[in-house]
Amino acid sequence: MLNIHQNLEELNARNKGTLMETLSIRYTAIGEDYLCASMPVGPFNHQPAGLLHGGAAVALAETLGSMAATLCINTKTHHCVGLDINANHIRSVRAGMVFGKAKAIHIGRSTHVWEIKIQDEEERLLSIHRLTVAVIEKK
Repeated sequence: MLNIHQNLEELNARNKGTLMETLSIRYTAIGEDYLCASMPVGPFNHQPAGLLHGGAAVALAETLGSMAATLCINTKTHHCVGLDINANHIRSVRAGMVFGKAKAIHIGRSTHVWEIKIQDEEERLLSIHRLTVAVIEKK
């Protein structure tokens, strides 16, 4: 399913100069049916109460789902764009690292649906996300 011959260094190099670099998101593992990444938690991605901002968690989820979808297509002829993302925030975190894992629910010719779970360092579920991606032919 995923192009597991991709090098994590190459994937992380794509983040230079983007929101992913700003949030320090790093791809950490790739498999045939999943992609993982990590993100530190600190004042740069807190909301005013000192907790991880829900938008930062969503950014991690969309980063993972979008890249996982991209790894399933022919990037010479197509590209992926997000259509919809849903997030359920279950637990908060103030510091440390969070870890996301994207797994496919549906891989079609024109749409993909991805489930992304984000956990803390103790493997407690922080949030769960569903991302729908459109696969569009390049012009």
